[in-house]
Amino acid sequence: MTQEEHVRETLRALFRSQRLAVLATHCEGQSYCSLVAFAATDDFKHLVFATARSTQKFANLSADPRLSLLIDSRSNRDADFHEAVAATVIGRAREVEGEERRRLQSLYLARHPHLEDFVSAPTCALLRVDVNTYLVVSRFQHVIKLRVTQ
Repeated sequence: MTQEEHVRETLRALFRSQRLAVLATHCEGQSYCSLVAFAATDDFKHLVFATARSTQKFANLSADPRLSLLIDSRSNRDADFHEAVAATVIGRAREVEGEERRRLQSLYLARHPHLEDFVSAPTCALLRVDVNTYLVVSRFQHVIKLRVTQ
């Protein structure tokens, strides 16, 4: 198995096991973090999350679409220092509409069916993250970079 195949398998396992990510956006020169429920496309090119258009994260992304997401497997045990895996996702977000929204909303709701009312509300934006890079950290300090081509 090549290093890229190993990273992709690690990401698949992480995406299957984790339902939340920490989203970092930019706000007046500062980082702004929040939790988001996410889904990932099979080709690793996109992640999807939903937020109300009235949120600070939506305002931040409307002004500057650059973001990072942290998805990790920690369990708050000492063993996490050696066993936990964390992936930082670097990319850009944009709201999706029309047929693309319907397709990505189906992907999102397959992962988070309890959020159907929220995602279906007219005040909710569905955002597609165009992934540029994954930085996968394992064994506390082992870092592998995977660039994604769109």
